[in-house]
Amino acid sequence: MAFTHKHLIDISEYSADDIMLLLEVAVKFKEVNERKIKKVPTLKGFTVINMFNEPSTRTRSSFELAEKRLSCDSLNFGGSSTSAVKGESLIDTIETLNSYKVDMVIVRDKHAGVPRLIAEHVDAGVIDAGDGKHQHPTQALLDLYSIWENLGKLEGLHVGIVGDIGHSRVCGSLIPALKIMGATVTVIAPPTLMPARPDILGADYVSSNIDEVLPELDVVYMLRIQRERLEGAPYPSLREYNLLFGLTQARERLMKPDALICHPGPINRGVELDSYMADHPKRSVILNQVYAGICTRMAALYLLLGGSDDGLTA
Repeated sequence: MAFTHKHLIDISEYSADDIMLLLEVAVKFKEVNERKIKKVPTLKGFTVINMFNEPSTRTRSSFELAEKRLSCDSLNFGGSSTSAVKGESLIDTIETLNSYKVDMVIVRDKHAGVPRLIAEHVDAGVIDAGDGKHQHPTQALLDLYSIWENLGKLEGLHVGIVGDIGHSRVCGSLIPALKIMGATVTVIAPPTLMPARPDILGADYVSSNIDEVLPELDVVYMLRIQRERLEGAPYPSLREYNLLFGLTQARERLMKPDALICHPGPINRGVELDSYMADHPKRSVILNQVYAGICTRMAALYLLLGGSDDGLTA
């Protein structure tokens, strides 16, 4: 199957077949990552720029590892290392990048829409590594991969997303991705952490009671409370939030026997998750998600730069 996309900016632009192809190619790259020598010449000669204008640990490190393991040439910059601190406009920075004749730009920015703007001004492909409260499509792909790998399917699953829905770019990509793949989605949060129009997110159900919904869920996806994006005090205290919405050991009795726990990281232990649930040996796939980030980002880079599933010689 041919992959026709140049950019990965909005997951809604991808079909179920596109997403499934990407996940299947990620499986092949997982095999590469299991080897003693993890580097392959698959994308030798391609140049990728990592433009991170906002702090990142998991996303940035996994993209950099993915590029190195595919033998890409990489240039890393962003934030205070760019000429933006000297007053250069974003458009001028983008046009400078374009003059380098690069093949791919990975961009994270605190402002929604920046990856789309960059795509309009460069000849290279663009991957959105998180823009404001808007989207984070490679996070959605690694989440889908982790769920699919552990439960064997995506279609027909009921996934509950719990927490800071209103400030989450994870939701902006994960909800439409799950819907594309045939899953049912419930968002669960206090009203103060919901967007004004939660229906726009595309979820099937909205709830403010985690205890009522937990028995129905195949996957419990806990979101981090994004204190850096919050204005005012949307809940009385972190302790009260944990009591009402935290996934605690006491709540495990409400879960299905094989229900999974996901989290995009970093975890606020004792807030959205206690350590018992975060480290649960059978339910938690949080570290699997981190590892899946390398495999799915390798697959995205490979396919967006012209690779195909039948042409992969890993």
